[in-house]
Order: sequence, then structure tokens, then C-alpha cells
Amino acid sequence: MQKFFTIIGGMGTMATESYLHQLNLRTPAHADQDYLNYILVNHATVPDRTTYIVDHSQPNPLPDLLEDIQQQTKLGPEFFTLPCNTAHYFYDDLQAATDVPLLHMPRETVKEITRKYPHAKRIGITGTRGTIEDRIYEKELRAAGLTPVLPTDAIEDETMELIYTHIKERNEVDAELYHRILRQMMTEQGAEVVILGCTELSLAQEREPETELPLADGQSILVDRTIELATKMRQE
Repeated sequence: MQKFFTIIGGMGTMATESYLHQLNLRTPAHADQDYLNYILVNHATVPDRTTYIVDHSQPNPLPDLLEDIQQQTKLGPEFFTLPCNTAHYFYDDLQAATDVPLLHMPRETVKEITRKYPHAKRIGITGTRGTIEDRIYEKELRAAGLTPVLPTDAIEDETMELIYTHIKERNEVDAELYHRILRQMMTEQGAEVVILGCTELSLAQEREPETELPLADGQSILVDRTIELATKMRQE
């Protein structure tokens, strides 16, 4: 197969399935041959990213992710995507392990915010505790001259409950809880735009969409960038 990309997924599997569904749904295709060429690595047994970030005595996901990158590099993809926000904690190490470009989901998300919401300055961040504690999005926002707005401990506890208890454990979306988290970020924390900084939150948005609030869905933006880059690659 020529002119393909590789998806390093499985973190978690249902969130990766959401990414794939949106990728295929948005690809302008009228025949089988119009869809994109890609390889999915659904590495479901990668240790939990947040567990390691908050406690380095726990299993480290990096060796597994490096193995995926190194194996796939031998196959010659044009680029990689990593549809897991928290896994971007390891981005520099992963990119250093290959000459193949690796799309940076948080960076692309912040670029989209500056384009779509040029007057917004206070940007809320929702995600796993690992994403919040490692400041994955906070760093990108500050670099763009924007003000990160973090969740309170109570909002973060609710977010972790939604991600781990409802979505990862039960494969269900508590719509009331999801919408309450987003509204609290706007009304209590004063965010002008809220980032969905976890692919499980993107899955929640797909299943129980919030249509009234200004959101920046990291996974959705990654889907758009993936299609743009893959389409350009095919045309070259």
C-alpha cells in the first residue's frame, strides 16, 4: 500500500472507534476507492496514561508507544496520528523516535481556536487528570497568547467520573453530567471557549452533542487535519 498514514490508537478503543467513524464519515467519498488509506494500531493494552503521569511508580506507557512507532515506521507511512490527548505527554519522545511526522492534536486544536474564535481569550480545558496536571493544553494556549482556564477540583472529579466510570468502564455517556461539566466551565470558571481535551469527551460529544456552547473538540479537529493532510498526500 502506498501513500497511507498510521493511527496509533486503542487509548481507549471506543474513543478510537469514534475517531475512525468521523474520519470515514467526513471523507468525501462516492466509491470504495475514494476513502483514505491507513493502518490502525489499536493497542488496547497500553498502560493508562493518567495513572502513570500522576504516579511514576505505575507502568509507563512510553515503551509500548515507542514500539508501535518504530514498528510502523518500517512500513513507510506518510504521517502518524495519535488520537489520545493524554498520550501527547510523550509526544517529544515519540517524534524523536521517527522521521515520520506525528500530528500534534493539542497544537492543532489551539490553532483552530485562534482561527474560529479570534476574539476569545479565556479558554477552558477539560480532560483527564493527567492532561490537566501535565499542562498539555495549558502550554499550547500560553504559547498562543491565550489564558488557560482550568477546572476546579470538583469539576475535574466529575470529568474523571464521566471518562472512567461511565465511558471507559460502562461504554455509556451520562448526558446530564457531560453537559453540566461544560456549563460549569463557562458559568463558574468564565471560559469563553471550552476544549474537549480527552477523546472520551469527544465520544460524549458525538453521542450526546452540546450544540449551544462554543467548543473546541480536539479529536474532531484532528479528524479534519488528518483528512486535509491525507488528501493533499494523495494528490501529490
